Amino acid sequence: MKILALEFSSQRRGVAIVEGDRVLGLAEAEGLTPGPFALIEAALREAGLEREQIEGIVAGLGPGSYTGVRSAIATAQGWQLALGVKLLGVSSAEVLAATARATGLRGRVAVVIDALRGEFYSASYEVTADGCRETNPLRLLTLTALEALIATGEQPVCPDAKCTFAGVTRLLPSAAEVGRLAATRSDFQPGEKLEPIYLRETTFVKAPPPRHY
Repeated sequence: MKILALEFSSQRRGVAIVEGDRVLGLAEAEGLTPGPFALIEAALREAGLEREQIEGIVAGLGPGSYTGVRSAIATAQGWQLALGVKLLGVSSAEVLAATARATGLRGRVAVVIDALRGEFYSASYEVTADGCRETNPLRLLTLTALEALIATGEQPVCPDAKCTFAGVTRLLPSAAEVGRLAATRSDFQPGEKLEPIYLRETTFVKAPPPRHY
């Protein structure tokens, strides 16, 4: 199956076209430009494919950039509405673990993503040549708790430049690994089921009613 993979959760936005374990096309850019469809067209050109030949789309669901993750989901949902392709979402923490494996990292790995407010998203994996096994699910940790986890021997992997922990490996989640993960899955879902991964409840302050003078 030819899969279009979207990973926009970090400062690097990536689009890959994957079939099985093979990457047919890849387009990446830093920041918000070019937009998602320019990257998609570049990846399609490299793969020598038309949009109608894409059979499935997978999007990285974060945690990460709010704008980026929402953009990837909206693109995937619109594509499914237009062409009826299969759809899937994957955790960007899982993608980072797979990216670490692809670079040769092995052993106990702590994926770390800055959650602001002095907290971090973190999930732990046992990374081997055969794959990545989650040993601790994604959760919110304070800096103190994260430093204690790293002290036990877990190797921190982080996409954020401001992560300055001892021994940290800075990696950005790879769209190619998003596609490879999707190629092993069959739990496709309707577009309306795709939601960004947030571990905090959304809070807001209601604006006061206007004053009448």
